[in-house]
Amino acid sequence: MMKNELRVVQICDHKKGRAVAVVQEPWLILVNKFTSVYAAALEAVTSNTKLANLLTENLSETKLDYNTVYEGSSSWKLLPAFDCPHNPFACLVAGTGLTHKNSALNRQMMHASTGDAKPTDSIVMYDWGVKQGFPDPGKIGVQPEWFYKGNGSVLKAHGAYLEVPEYANDGGEEPEIAGIYIVDETGKPHRIGFATGNEFSDHVMEKKNYLYLAPSKLRQCSIGPELVIGGDFTDIQGRVSVTNDEATRWSSDIKTGEKNMAHSLENLEYHHFKYAGHRLPLQAHVHFLGADAFSFGNNVTLQHNDLMAVHWDGMGRALQNRISIATETETLLPVCQL
Repeated sequence: MMKNELRVVQICDHKKGRAVAVVQEPWLILVNKFTSVYAAALEAVTSNTKLANLLTENLSETKLDYNTVYEGSSSWKLLPAFDCPHNPFACLVAGTGLTHKNSALNRQMMHASTGDAKPTDSIVMYDWGVKQGFPDPGKIGVQPEWFYKGNGSVLKAHGAYLEVPEYANDGGEEPEIAGIYIVDETGKPHRIGFATGNEFSDHVMEKKNYLYLAPSKLRQCSIGPELVIGGDFTDIQGRVSVTNDEATRWSSDIKTGEKNMAHSLENLEYHHFKYAGHRLPLQAHVHFLGADAFSFGNNVTLQHNDLMAVHWDGMGRALQNRISIATETETLLPVCQL
């Protein structure tokens, strides 16, 4: 169970603009002064104040019915749980793979040659993490797998469609938790908290050849609806499902947190932020921490309009997104010579 300090959402009204709200079920309490978690986090750093305290000290008296916002029937619409407003290029969306045993086994099945019992590189790398992913205090552990998903423009909110573009081979959910970070003006990273995530990848493209892993990750993804500020990332249980309008097509229990992973959070964070390019002043980071199960591993192919739902205990309400599969034919995009 994740012991959280505060749960917040980001919302927007087409007339009133953006807002941050604190979750106090069944209400959302609007926060004065700040229109994004990003802005509030920067002030918390510069004022040496706990972010949770800064937000609660600025609560307004305005309440919104959370149910109508969550269901999409309010003029207030949910935004991604975190973003870098007005500058998506300042937000780096990335992740760490092969952190959970089931993920490594699914990769093994994808890439092992027929009749070959030899471990693939995926299993080898996972085993490195098992042996060296929890280093002693003050020591550096083994480097994990790392992948890039894009800038902040790929982040989608609860209730939004996740698109399978015309050049893709497939699209499938990956139920994860994402670490949310900001880099201060001196280049020091700070963890804001955690958000439920659907990392959403093209597993068919990846299965063709392991070297296609990089482009298979260049897809939209979603985080939210809530951001947990602070929290304990030790042992978190949840459930993922894929449904259509008639029935549940697939579901599975899921688990994450350090107790269920091959790397400590500290080790994953070190190997992400050791790069100077990941510590640029005022940079934002959304970093996916790995999946325990996904429908593709059970030979389930998602169909247009399927509803993907991810729920983690202690992380607030479930993250739900439908899948949209493009029907256009891939066409050549010309590049203009200046």
